[in-house]
Amino acid sequence: MPSPSTIKGGSFLIEPTVSADVFIPEELSFEFKELGATAARFSTREVFSKAEAIETKEPGLMTSLLKAAGEQGLLMLEVPEAYGGLGLGKVASTVIAENITHQTSFSVAFMCHTGIGTLPVLYYGTDEQKKRYLPRLATGEMLAAYALTEANAGTDALAGKAKAVLSADKKHYILNGEKMFITNGGIADLITVFAKVDGEHFTAFLVERSFEGVSCGKEEDKLGLHGTSTVPIILNDAKIPVENVLGEVGRGHKIAFNVLNIGRWKLGAATVGGMKRLIELTAPYANQRYQFGRPISSFQLIRQKIAVSAVLTYLTESLVYRYAGALDGALSKIEKDSPDCAKCAVDAIEELAIEASIAKIFGSEALWQVSDEAVQIFGGYGFIRDYPVEHHYRDCRINRIFEGTNEINRLIITGTLVKRAMSGRIDMMTRLGEILSQLKAGFPEVDPSLSHAVWIDQVDRLKRLAVYLAGVAVQKYTTELERHQATLAVISDIIMDVYALESGLVRALKVRSPVFEAVAVYAIAERAPVLAQKARQALVNIAEGNEQALSPYLKALERIVKFVPANVDALLETVAARVLEREAYD
Repeated sequence: MPSPSTIKGGSFLIEPTVSADVFIPEELSFEFKELGATAARFSTREVFSKAEAIETKEPGLMTSLLKAAGEQGLLMLEVPEAYGGLGLGKVASTVIAENITHQTSFSVAFMCHTGIGTLPVLYYGTDEQKKRYLPRLATGEMLAAYALTEANAGTDALAGKAKAVLSADKKHYILNGEKMFITNGGIADLITVFAKVDGEHFTAFLVERSFEGVSCGKEEDKLGLHGTSTVPIILNDAKIPVENVLGEVGRGHKIAFNVLNIGRWKLGAATVGGMKRLIELTAPYANQRYQFGRPISSFQLIRQKIAVSAVLTYLTESLVYRYAGALDGALSKIEKDSPDCAKCAVDAIEELAIEASIAKIFGSEALWQVSDEAVQIFGGYGFIRDYPVEHHYRDCRINRIFEGTNEINRLIITGTLVKRAMSGRIDMMTRLGEILSQLKAGFPEVDPSLSHAVWIDQVDRLKRLAVYLAGVAVQKYTTELERHQATLAVISDIIMDVYALESGLVRALKVRSPVFEAVAVYAIAERAPVLAQKARQALVNIAEGNEQALSPYLKALERIVKFVPANVDALLETVAARVLEREAYD
């Protein structure tokens, strides 16, 4: 069997930008575009038309809509054909994720079912479990949820107290405990529940709502996503058949963390749709709203808000499709009939853990900024519940908490990278050595004949900055590195922006669109000085204010980082003109 992955997660950081070959949305097939159009039609006609009823939790409505989505084939994309699905990949799922976002409560319920609800069975289930559940999940006959969080076990999921004990006849595990904040918990028929066997061995179980001892508490009264079901799942001597253990006893952490990797990418993909929906609201409003005798879209500050929203949408869209294309490429190398197929798929997903966390953080924070700008553009109306930007603003706040907080995901990015570097899984130590040598001898120049060579060089410099800062931090803190979370977060911010900026730049160079090029150049010109300043402060902190220790760090920073001027006002104007003319992102 070929290697399960021809990709190396995090390797973008040590490879030159000019060599990057990434999948971009413009390469979508006609069939995938039609799939997106189908999802968008369903999302607008069947779901958004019932937005008020969804938000007031009209009994049975969310369930009926999810089942209707199943009838349209929208729940079965990633389920293999052998189990009643379409057997499509991550790119297809990305297309659906961004086009199912017209009503955010429904979108979250949908993504929960198709993502962290269904995928544990797909990747970790036995053949018997897959035959029993996947066809029914694919059609919506069964709806799914995922129960990991407990009252005192959120980010620290392994601290959960839910307990499982094998019954005397060895036919059931008896589960006791309570899971908190479970999306779809009140409507799900199948729930992946995590509990510790004998209070010690963290394990996943496939729990049907109909099983004895399984119930749910009252619906939570939330800040946003009023239409989703969010309840505690209560296990009171719940009897779970032994054949419903998912994976191996004591290996539940592998399932929990890898499923969350997929959830993080899916969340990033959904934020792309959320940002597009907000631009579809703000651009027409800005053209129609008059102040001082002219549309507010004629004022530069408003135009720049809309342009920046488009920039953030473009970058997030670029990186999530890059991730999906890379993962599909890796999964395509796996022999589907092999008994190791599921394990190889899981290995490929784990390989891209860094990129999944990037998609989650970047997308959730970009959507938050775009929603905030939307409220600002709408002014007083943006604060009124009769206007849709208000509920977008509330609904998107949870994204920075979902699927692991953005704080823990920042630690995952740098922590994973350092661990892989130390184990030789990614050759970052060699790259660091090259950078240290080049600080004296000079850095290689990007071929000046290349289009936008100066901006390719800027991205390469930011890559060097991330590697250099990580190297300095490791040397300074050694085994105590994990305690210095602020430094790890700065390194992660640089890594994250490098991935986004490179994805956007390579896409622009592929398409040769003047608007895309303006977006990419603006983003690099705007972010590079910010990242350099963050790195400078991190180096000051590492040196503990000691000028003698700080001096070589700052000299290195001067050589690595290069200021390149750009007329960002003109670049933003190019973007704003396009968006306001079309009154949409696309």
